[in-house]
Amino acid sequence: MLISKKKSKYFSYVGYSKDLKKRLYLHNTSKGAKYTKGKKWKLIYKKGFSTKSIALKEEYKLKNDYHLRNKLKRRYIKDAEV
Repeated sequence: MLISKKKSKYFSYVGYSKDLKKRLYLHNTSKGAKYTKGKKWKLIYKKGFSTKSIALKEEYKLKNDYHLRNKLKRRYIKDAEV
C-alpha cells in the first residue's frame, strides 16, 4: 500500500508487483497507474505471497477493505507526526 499527501489530504493506492522498487519508481515518475500520476508516493505496507494468484486475491481484499486501509493510513500519519 502506498500513501501520498497533497495539501492536507492523504491518498492511498493498493497494487500488486513482483518488483516493488521499480513499481514505486514508476509511480513517482508518473509512469505507473493513471491514479498515481502527479503525486509522490511512500510505501507504508507490504506483504509477500507464494503465488501471484494469492497475491491478487489479497490485493482485491485490501482494495475493498476501507476500514483496514484507513487504519493503515492513520498509523502512518501518526508515526509521521512524531
